[in-house]
Amino acid sequence: MIGIHSLTKTFKSGAHAVRAVDQVDLHVNEKEFFVLLGLSGSGKTTLLRCVAGLEKAEAGEILLGEQMVSSAERGIFVPPEDRGIGMVFQSYAVWPHMTVFDNVAFPLTNGKRRLARSKVRDRVMGALELVQLSGIEDRPVPFLSGGQQQRVALARALAVEPRVLLMDEPLSNLDARLREEVRDEIRGLAKKLGITVLYVTHDQVEAMALADRIAVMSAGKILQTGGPQDLYHFPLSRSVGEFLGSMNEFEGTVQNDGCVKTDLGVVHCAVPDGAPREVIVAIRPEDVSLSRDPSGLSNEFSAQLESQLFLGDITVYHLSANGKKMRGKTTSVDRRLEAGGRVYVRLPAEKLKIFTR
Repeated sequence: MIGIHSLTKTFKSGAHAVRAVDQVDLHVNEKEFFVLLGLSGSGKTTLLRCVAGLEKAEAGEILLGEQMVSSAERGIFVPPEDRGIGMVFQSYAVWPHMTVFDNVAFPLTNGKRRLARSKVRDRVMGALELVQLSGIEDRPVPFLSGGQQQRVALARALAVEPRVLLMDEPLSNLDARLREEVRDEIRGLAKKLGITVLYVTHDQVEAMALADRIAVMSAGKILQTGGPQDLYHFPLSRSVGEFLGSMNEFEGTVQNDGCVKTDLGVVHCAVPDGAPREVIVAIRPEDVSLSRDPSGLSNEFSAQLESQLFLGDITVYHLSANGKKMRGKTTSVDRRLEAGGRVYVRLPAEKLKIFTR
């Protein structure tokens, strides 16, 4: 549905130039919920704006379905209103002097997508019903909550029946509880309507909750693309692993027997073929096994339990092993583990990740 080939977009400031999008190749399947994930400045919003036609790339191509909408080499640039897209912005972008109905109806009564007046009301009311705003169509937008205003923006994007829905950090201005509620609604609507979605966020939890696939971006490039579970459990680089969640990391040196000597001690694990001698051994906090008594298994080390933090569904343990700080997470509370006491941490070999230092 969305094909991006060797796309490059550069911003110039005086004598300096920054490649916001750097030779990006990407394919989004029809009806797929695809998330661009990255920190501020990674290029994800610029890439989205190029797909929307709000930025003009100086190299590469963009296809929406079979239609070539941007090609610098061929001199093709289709304006945003002719691309058959809907877009939801971070700032809502609703008109405060209009009612809910007029906001949603605006793209249907103006521009090239104008509908007959007899059809506008049905289309608007249908869109408002989808986002659970039926009955408030005559209310002025400033009288709505932030969550309701974002639903108005979503209804406006859906009213034009787009073939592609583009969303740029649409939940970042909402409080945590409302963000989760609207997030689930967006995911459900996309699947119900069979819409292809390209969604931008910097929040890894949001990305994993929404996406069929994720592309992790940094410095204008895509570092890795895959399903949420694949990226979380099998990152190809330290950058991807760190971005999708916290990790305990230990500098190490690969030994001749395939083990890795670290500050914790010798760690037994599967060292990838071709791995350099100097590596980082990493493990997610939830993969660290904690016990009061030693098990006698490999990769087990004595540690000091410095503190523990109960967060309801999980408990976080702050540990110190041989002078190295690390964290563990469990979904249950072991009352035998007390702050200041001695514990044993075990790093299961199958859970360890090896990265280039």
